[in-house]
Amino acid sequence: MSERVLVTGGSGHLAEWQIVKLLQAGYEVRASLRDLSRADEVRAAVGREVAPGERLSFVQADLLRDAGWDAAVAGCAFVLHLASPFPVAQPANADDLIVPARDGALRVLRAAVAAKVRRIVLTSSSSALSDPPGRRPVPLTEAHWTDPEKPGTTPYVQSKVLAERAAWAFMQTGSGTEFAVVAPTTIIGPALSPDLSASVQGVRRLLAGDMPGIPRLGFPFVDVRDVADLQLRAMTRPAAAGQRIAGAGAFTWLADAAAILRRRLGKAAAKVPTRSVPSILVRLMSLRDPGLRSVVRELGQERVISSEKARRLLGWTARPVEESLIECARSLMALGLVSSGQPF
Repeated sequence: MSERVLVTGGSGHLAEWQIVKLLQAGYEVRASLRDLSRADEVRAAVGREVAPGERLSFVQADLLRDAGWDAAVAGCAFVLHLASPFPVAQPANADDLIVPARDGALRVLRAAVAAKVRRIVLTSSSSALSDPPGRRPVPLTEAHWTDPEKPGTTPYVQSKVLAERAAWAFMQTGSGTEFAVVAPTTIIGPALSPDLSASVQGVRRLLAGDMPGIPRLGFPFVDVRDVADLQLRAMTRPAAAGQRIAGAGAFTWLADAAAILRRRLGKAAAKVPTRSVPSILVRLMSLRDPGLRSVVRELGQERVISSEKARRLLGWTARPVEESLIECARSLMALGLVSSGQPF
C-alpha cells in the first residue's frame, strides 16, 4: 500500500503540479479544497499529465476554520502545506491576508502533529527572505528574513513572513514531527488549468498585449515543475529535516523575458510589447492601480537569491528560464487563454 500525502490548496498552479509529481512517484494523494465542487476541475487538470485513478481524493477544509483538518490529515504520512492567499491586488486591510496565512498554517500544523504525521513541508516564499533590514545582500540566502515592519512592505509579503515565523515557533516546541520549509522564487512554467497564478497571469498579459509597455522590473523566475520536485525532495530526504530551503531560478528582467517570447514564438508573440515604460510613470500609475503598488518598490532592483543550499543538500537544480517561459506560453495557448497566432 502506498503512503498518503496531504496537499493543501489543491486547486493552485503549484499544487496541481505537486499532485502530478506525487502520483508519478507512486504516492496516494489527498488534496484539500475550500469548495469540493472544484474536485473534477483539479482531477481534469492533473489528468493532463498523469492518470490519477483512485489514488487521488479530496477533502473540504478552509484555512479560516478548524473543521475538516483532522479528517484531512488522518492516515497521512506527510503533509505538504501549500495553501495561502495570493491576490493580484493587495487588500486595504493586511489582516485579510495575514490571518488566513498565519492562522491557517497553524491549523494545518496542529492537526498534522496530533495525527503524528512523519514530516510537514511548508511552502513559504522567497519574499520572506528577500528584504531584510538595511541594504539588500547579494546573494540573498535562507539566513535572511524580510522585515515585515519595513515601510512599504505589502500585506502579501507580511503574510508570508508572519506565517512562516509562526510555523517555526510552533514546530520548535518538540512535537516529534519533522518540519521543513521550501521558499520558492517567482513561479512560472506550464499551466494545467485556466485558474492562473498571479505570476503566470503576468506572462499571459505580455502575450495578450495587455501591457502598454515593459517596466524596469525583473524576477528570479523558477519553473513550477522544479518547485514541485524540490518539495518532494524536502519531504523525503533526511537532510531536509529542520531546514529552510530556497528554490530560486535566474533573475530575468521583463524586457529580456519579452525578447525571449518574441524570438522563440514569432508571430504568436506579435502582441508582446517592445517599448519600455519609465519608472516614474509606473509610480504615478500605481496611485490608481492597486495591482502595481505591490511591485513599485522593485523597480530597477535586481534580487539575486542563492539555491546553493538546495543543490548541496538535495541535489536540486532549476531548468533554464527560457524553457520555462516558452512552455508557460505554449500552455496558455493550448488552454485558449491567448491567441496562438501562426503555427510556431
